[in-house]
Amino acid sequence: MSSQTAMSLLMVAEFVLWAAFGFLFWTRNLHRRFPAMGIYLALRVVSMPVFLLFFYGQTRHWFNGSSFSLYYYAYWMVYLASSVTLFFVCIEVFHSALSAFSGLQRLGTMAFRWIALVSAIIGFSTLSFSHREISIITDIANRLMRSVSILELCLLAFLCLSMNALRLSVRDMAFGISLGFGVMSANDFIVGALLARNTSLTGPLQFVYESVILVLLGMWITYATLPEPARQPLVMPVNSTILRWNEIASVLGYTGTQVAVQPAGGFVLTDVERVAERMPIRNLKYREEEV
Repeated sequence: MSSQTAMSLLMVAEFVLWAAFGFLFWTRNLHRRFPAMGIYLALRVVSMPVFLLFFYGQTRHWFNGSSFSLYYYAYWMVYLASSVTLFFVCIEVFHSALSAFSGLQRLGTMAFRWIALVSAIIGFSTLSFSHREISIITDIANRLMRSVSILELCLLAFLCLSMNALRLSVRDMAFGISLGFGVMSANDFIVGALLARNTSLTGPLQFVYESVILVLLGMWITYATLPEPARQPLVMPVNSTILRWNEIASVLGYTGTQVAVQPAGGFVLTDVERVAERMPIRNLKYREEEV
C-alpha cells in the first residue's frame, strides 16, 4: 500500500468520525448548549469531502497538476474560518463550566475579549504586508490559530486545576470538548515545530498527526454516546474562597444605581468632643432652674 493510499484512508476515516460525531452532537441537541461548536462541526463535515476530492484527484491527475493548489487554498480558507469559530467555542465551554458563578462568568468573558484583541494586535503587528498575493492568508490564519490554540491550552489547564472547586465532572461535555481541543492544539504545536517547511501531505509526521485526530474524535464520540451526568445544585460553605471571588467579580464593572455619598463634616471624635463640651452648659442651666 502506497503512502498516498494510506493517507487517503486515514482522511476518509477522519471524515466518517467527524460526521458521526456531528450526527450525535445534533441528535442529542448539544448544538443548543454549544452553538459555536455546532457551526465548527458543520464546517468540518462540509469541507472534508472537498479536501478528499482534491487529495484523491492529485493521485489520479484529475486537475492537471493543480489539485495541490486547490487543496492548499481551500484548506487555509477553512483554517481561517475555524480559528475564528474556535474562539467562540472556548467562550461557550467557559460559560458552561462556570454556569453556577455568574460573576466569574461575566468577568471571564470580558477577559476573553481583551485577550483576543491583544492577540490580534500582536499577531497583525508582526505580519509582513510586503507581498499582496493570496498567500498572505496563510500568515493570518497561522497567527489567529496560534492565539486560539494558546487560549485552548490555558482553558484546559484552568479546568483541570479548578475541577474540584467548580464541581465539574470529567464526563461533562464541556470538559470533553476542552480536553479534545487542548490535545489538538498541543498536537499542532509539536507537529508544526517538527514539520518546519516540509509541505508533503504523506510524510511520517502527517500520519502521526492524523492518528492523534482519530483518537480524539473517538473520544468525542464516546462523550456524545454515553449519558452525561446531571449537574447537581452547587452547595458551598459561606466562607468559600471561590464564592467570595464570585461576589467580587459580580461587583466589578457593574453599572447599576449610583448612590451619592457626601463627605463627613469632621472626624467622629470631633463630634464626641462637641457633645462633651455642651454637657456642662446644659447641667449648669439645669441647676439654675432648680434654684
